[in-house]
Amino acid sequence: MNICRSKCAWRRGYAEGVPVNQAQRPAAREAERRSAVRSRPRALVGPRPGPVAGPEPEPAPVEYAVAVDRYLAGASLGAASRRVYRISLTSWAWALVGRRPPNGAQRRGAVPPVVPLALLDRAAAGPRLARALAERAGATDPRTVNRELSALRSAVGWWQDQGWISADATAGLRHVAGRAAPVPPLTGPQVARLFRACSALREHAFWRVVYDSGARIEDVLGLDAGRVDLRGQSAPPRRGDGWIRWRDATSEVLGWLLAGRTCGPVFLTDRRAPAGAAAADVCPVTGRARMSYRRAAEIFTTATRPLDPAGRGWTLGQLRQAGLDARAVAG
Repeated sequence: MNICRSKCAWRRGYAEGVPVNQAQRPAAREAERRSAVRSRPRALVGPRPGPVAGPEPEPAPVEYAVAVDRYLAGASLGAASRRVYRISLTSWAWALVGRRPPNGAQRRGAVPPVVPLALLDRAAAGPRLARALAERAGATDPRTVNRELSALRSAVGWWQDQGWISADATAGLRHVAGRAAPVPPLTGPQVARLFRACSALREHAFWRVVYDSGARIEDVLGLDAGRVDLRGQSAPPRRGDGWIRWRDATSEVLGWLLAGRTCGPVFLTDRRAPAGAAAADVCPVTGRARMSYRRAAEIFTTATRPLDPAGRGWTLGQLRQAGLDARAVAG
């Protein structure tokens, strides 16, 4: 049987004009290759990693009411404060479409209009909110009006941080003047608890400069890195005369914050500056903007809410006044 096959192979190769040993070479080479592959040790090859799956960013809400829900879901508020904030924020929906909200008891249970969140980016949003603020001030006490305005400002700032809106329609609004009860400064134990609490390096440095110097909040936020003298524990304000001075421990914290940076604002936001921002208010290294008074006040009140027995949080004015009192006592 094998002889016949060999003869057939010989005849087939001879008929094609190829010697028998050459006709059998491809098959022999293939057999050798397979034998070598079988005898080669297998490499330990793990599975190829695919793309790292991370949480996808939540899409921006279309409706104002949905944006309110998401803001309140992430805010550190108690049940009572959350309810008050919801009522306040809901009432601004009528103003965004140029309508007056219900008054009295009907205000709480009224169904607001469906409003696109993008209305806050339109030029008409600011004037509409200003008219609504003036009408509201004529119908209720200044404390309530200012509380509702603060709630809207806080929400708008948070929505800007999420990138859902780009404009601040509340920038031109001012709190209603009224005879408000004086707010007492923070006590010594309260200040000590504040500086022991866990906070970001930026906030810790900012609060210490405010307390040590007793300077106006706007002047502290206006500090520039290139004009800060860490060894001399002082810096000149952007406007006006005099110097803003602090203690040695605060200089150490400021040094950590600046980390060698010698230009741009000292206290920066977490996001890049919007288009059209003044060059003096933008860090040329990171592209981030100078922190605003509104944002600094919101961060402070939110961070101190757990420390406040009343649960409302403290104000930067209380911290500054506590520093002034401490300096007066020290002489």
